Amino acid sequence: MSGSERRRPAGHVQLDSRPTLTTTDGNQNITEVDALDIRQTLDPAVQYKMNHQRRGIALIFNHEHFFWHLRLLDRRGTLADRNNLKRSLTDLGFEVRYFDDLKAEHVLQKIYEVSKDDHSNADCFVCVFLSHGENDHVYAYDAQIKIETITDMFRGDNCPSLVGKPKIFIIQACRGDKHDDPVIAEDSIDGSHESIVNETEVDAAGVYTLPAGADFIMCYSVAQGYFSHRDTVNGSWYIQDLCEALRKHGSSLEFTELLTVVNRKVSHRKVELCRDINAIGKKQIPCFASMLTKKLYFHPKSK
Repeated sequence: MSGSERRRPAGHVQLDSRPTLTTTDGNQNITEVDALDIRQTLDPAVQYKMNHQRRGIALIFNHEHFFWHLRLLDRRGTLADRNNLKRSLTDLGFEVRYFDDLKAEHVLQKIYEVSKDDHSNADCFVCVFLSHGENDHVYAYDAQIKIETITDMFRGDNCPSLVGKPKIFIIQACRGDKHDDPVIAEDSIDGSHESIVNETEVDAAGVYTLPAGADFIMCYSVAQGYFSHRDTVNGSWYIQDLCEALRKHGSSLEFTELLTVVNRKVSHRKVELCRDINAIGKKQIPCFASMLTKKLYFHPKSK
């Protein structure tokens, strides 16, 4: 056996090559290299560092009323969501800033200002939208805002002090024009007893799932294509159950596991009282798109 025919050691880089020849269209065949198979050892238990001086900023953009030209209904019950979130996020150590019915220009200005802050001594960042939604937009008071425009402000080149840190976006908005029909599982019983004094409404239009980049997590009140439900007194199903889960498990349960608990909780609900009789008995399932690269815990901060 010649030296060239001897078996090369495992992991050796080999070349897939052809002579560099000019083709009839003037292009050239070039040599390419197959990537070396490097098997990294990753610790599946690694967590985000959450022992910075501050937990971080949480922005809440709450929209109840809209410019008449948009022809969007008021979102009764959204103040309950805002207050519920403020309380839950404050308990986790966030510096909560909330804004009601801002115009699109002012929403973007507030977000831009925070993206340019120094987050070096913060664990993470949270941004919440409570509004109507459509396609890849959410509504401010007077106009749509593209979700990607918001998330782009927190990419590494625009917000370097949040690189490698969790960036959490929570979108409470409708994402389609379908109701989730109930299907009864043979081995499960919905034991909840909700008061029917609350009327259930839906948030208009629909929002698409959007990728945002490493260390982002996008939390949606409903899976794409379906209605999101909101009680006119107690607030939206999703925010109610998210805040309850944060209060009970926020400092102990890994965040994506907590979101799965919220999915299950919301999926057990159904519409009891609604002006749209076609909505009676309908259900909802939230979803989240995680680009997190480590486990995320909100362990209590030392005093």
